[in-house]
Amino acid sequence: MPEAIAFDTHRFVKRLTESGFTEKQAETLAEEHVTLLNANLATKTDIAEIKAGIAEIMAETKTDIAEIMAETKTDIAEVKADIQAMKADLLKWLIGALIAQGGLIVALVKLL
Repeated sequence: MPEAIAFDTHRFVKRLTESGFTEKQAETLAEEHVTLLNANLATKTDIAEIKAGIAEIMAETKTDIAEIMAETKTDIAEVKADIQAMKADLLKWLIGALIAQGGLIVALVKLL
């Protein structure tokens, strides 16, 4: 794994030994710091891979949204057609009911 950041281990060891650490302690601490930094920091390559992944997800999402919109438009068109058919059926029933009611009224008027 490439180093995430430049870490001057020589300077680090030198400062620790000047502060009272033994050279072995300072070197061990420096090695652990490098390991810790490299394991927990993102590199430019890591960030580029993440950006590429995000771009791929965004493209897939746009495609999914376009498909959903097309399906929704189709569904809306079907619902509109169903509503038109229901309106026609309702009109047929209303006209039939009005004719029947008119006939009933005429028959009642003739009877009286």
